Amino acid sequence: MVILIGGSSHVGKTFLSQKLLEELHYPYISLDHLKMAFIRTKRTDLTVGEDDEMREFLWPFAAEIVKTAVENRQNMIIEGCYIPADFMESIPGSYRKDVYALFLVMSEKYLRENIRTVAEKADVIEKRIADETDLERLINCSRWFKEECIRYGVPYYEIDGSFNIGDMVSAVLKGIEEKETEIKEQEQT
Repeated sequence: MVILIGGSSHVGKTFLSQKLLEELHYPYISLDHLKMAFIRTKRTDLTVGEDDEMREFLWPFAAEIVKTAVENRQNMIIEGCYIPADFMESIPGSYRKDVYALFLVMSEKYLRENIRTVAEKADVIEKRIADETDLERLINCSRWFKEECIRYGVPYYEIDGSFNIGDMVSAVLKGIEEKETEIKEQEQT
């Protein structure tokens, strides 16, 4: 199973991926690492601030990683804000049963009430260099990702009342279980 963890910046994608690694023992790839590899090797002129353009540039490479993992029956987690909500359009139909996605978003209320904590926890897993926490940008990004998930029918987890990593892990595990049940039912018909 390939698990995709998408969503806006600062929502806990890397933290969730780390917890899933500990729970499932699936390795994970941060698309931030892939981004930096392309930037530092000058394979792109894009910069770290060009998220929309970077998503368009990076996703085809990440999609090939997904397909290769499925072909080799390897479990993997891929996380990053560079996963588009319409990701399935680049995954062939026969591969889709082996891909599960959950996007993380934060409500405007949560962000406004907890922006200081969000900023303080920004590098809980990986060190962010020169990271600025722009409240309005985070609100707009989370809103946009939520709208895209609704548009494409992609599961999302909205952090609203409190940030509970255990609940997020449970949401992923439940989603995988439901997907596996659905696949078994389809195979029986």
